[in-house]
Amino acid sequence: MTSAVATEVVSGPATGGTAGRPVAAEAPLTAVAMSGGLDSSVAALLLERQGVPVVGLSMLLWDRSQQVRHGRCCGSLDLGDARRVAEQLGLPHYTLLMDGEFRRHVVDPFVDSYVDGRTPSPCISCNTEIKFEAFRERARRLGAGRIATGHYARIRRGDDGLYELHTAVDTSKDQSYFLFELTQEQLARAVFPLGELTKTEVRELAREAGLAVAEKGESMEICFVDQGVQEFVEDERPELPRVPARMTTTAGEVLGEGAPTYRYTVGQRRGLGVAAGRRLYVLDVQPEANRVVVGDRDELLAPGLVGSGLHWIAGEPPGDGVEIQVRIRSRHPGVAATVESGPGASCRVEFSEPQAGVAPGQAAVFYRGTQVLGGCWIEGALR
Repeated sequence: MTSAVATEVVSGPATGGTAGRPVAAEAPLTAVAMSGGLDSSVAALLLERQGVPVVGLSMLLWDRSQQVRHGRCCGSLDLGDARRVAEQLGLPHYTLLMDGEFRRHVVDPFVDSYVDGRTPSPCISCNTEIKFEAFRERARRLGAGRIATGHYARIRRGDDGLYELHTAVDTSKDQSYFLFELTQEQLARAVFPLGELTKTEVRELAREAGLAVAEKGESMEICFVDQGVQEFVEDERPELPRVPARMTTTAGEVLGEGAPTYRYTVGQRRGLGVAAGRRLYVLDVQPEANRVVVGDRDELLAPGLVGSGLHWIAGEPPGDGVEIQVRIRSRHPGVAATVESGPGASCRVEFSEPQAGVAPGQAAVFYRGTQVLGGCWIEGALR
């Protein structure tokens, strides 16, 4: 291990079994991103059983001094679980300090998005910028040619030689939506050992192996937010003015004052702070005008969206106007749509039927059957 890498490693190999062996730069290693949760632990278990040379790498991303409970996936308590599992499996284990990258690429953009009236998807940013970019580079510098994670998704090689991303067998746990920005190079060096398994099967494997995390529950959706999202935004941006937003209809009628704009997201129904005698939804958040536009559910429906950051996993589109399925949220059931590329990486997506809750800042991910074709970032709804 070179001195440059050593400055990035918080703790070295776990002891026990072969855990004390050095990580040779030329070794054909697979680095498992071990968060201390059930899924990444079983991913390491499966690869070790297959005889794959494995090193466990954990990322210390957030809250390393004040954490008081498990389930945060990027904090100190859970990384202790990762180390214990590595010891059980006899794997070398290293903890990497990556809080700077995490704040720069995930936390700060997350907060800025809310301030700008958008609804961010930090898990996608974490996958794109941290797990499959910064972490992959750290793993490479430690001698690992591939990385493995506990994601529920599948990688296949098409007849054309290109790598394909597919949904997991367990559709209730499928995480392919959060991976739409992966490239051919990243897929070629990634391994998803859990893609063909159900969550029940994964837990049973952990129990049979006696892993320390066999009965551990699910990690939190936003691992670095330990309170309400809005409270987190205020803690991170104490200089934000706490000015009540004007709540208006699309016609401009002022219904009253609510909370500051960063406390609202498109599609929100509860906690609007105004009474109108009917059920209202947030249609638009306009921080620059200190305005939140609300309306009936019918007004929330949109025939399509305008997107940015258009990305195709194959490197090129299947053809403008091709009909696909698009999901506008991770648990959205999907709707048939057509995608038309625009200037730069912009695009226009038209749904086969109007959809509610097209929220700027979220991702629109394109599917054809089980295959993820790519996606874009939502800039706004078509009206």
